[in-house]
Amino acid sequence: MRFTKMQGAGNDFVVLDGTHAPVELDASQARRLADRRFGIGADQILVVERSTTPGVDFRYRIFNSSGDEVEHCGNGARCFVRYVHERGLTDARRIRVETVNNLLELELQADGQVTVDMNRPIFGHADIPFDGAGLVPRREGPGGGFELWPLADPRGRALGEVAVLSMGNPHAVMRVADVATAPVAELGPLIEKHLRFPKRVNAGFVQVLAPDEIDLRVHERGAGETLACGTGACAAVVAGIRLGWLGQRTRRVRVHTRGGDLTIEWPADDATVRMTGPAEFVFEGEIEL
Repeated sequence: MRFTKMQGAGNDFVVLDGTHAPVELDASQARRLADRRFGIGADQILVVERSTTPGVDFRYRIFNSSGDEVEHCGNGARCFVRYVHERGLTDARRIRVETVNNLLELELQADGQVTVDMNRPIFGHADIPFDGAGLVPRREGPGGGFELWPLADPRGRALGEVAVLSMGNPHAVMRVADVATAPVAELGPLIEKHLRFPKRVNAGFVQVLAPDEIDLRVHERGAGETLACGTGACAAVVAGIRLGWLGQRTRRVRVHTRGGDLTIEWPADDATVRMTGPAEFVFEGEIEL
């Protein structure tokens, strides 16, 4: 099987071309491809396919390094558009792509950066999904505020307060004083697998540097901590704006991740979220599965 290795702000991917022949992966094969010792190594596997939906250019599937198929990946979407453009699968600089539960508009900029329309954030608990029954949230921010939900581990030990939302996949966002020393390795797995999140959750840890600038680390569902998470950056900015941490001067926020910088824009509460960042080729080759 031929593959291409790509990365967006350090979030790395194995990209497989399924436009000419179907690519069917089971969970063990996805884990093998993602394995950094016995495979190629990646946070996620992306499978490029043609779409059968009128007006949609491509479809793509996303597998975590755990082998689970998931709904959305913002950094992967950026790599996707560079891949199909530079492999000659399209000459359009703006394309429409469907995932398992979403429709995205992607635009390749003249400087090689990619802008992704990430759609509107989702706040309904049933749609995230999140079970807040019996919990008493604390509201913070303008216009009545946004909820911060207290989480505890099975022994009743407090884990902290999180804002919950979906960017096509579930996110829990926690504010910390310093992301460099935040207990991401300890709290990330506990939040990811918390019973309040029936489909598990991505756990984001955000440090506010200025009203238009944050540092971010994300423990991704099924992948662990990654160098960057596009949907996590969007979720952190949306939560920060609703909680009053961000957006006083502009609703355009620079997000510093361990792998690089992303720019997130949420022009209004009823608008879609736009993400701009890098997408780069690393190497390509063949692997036998």
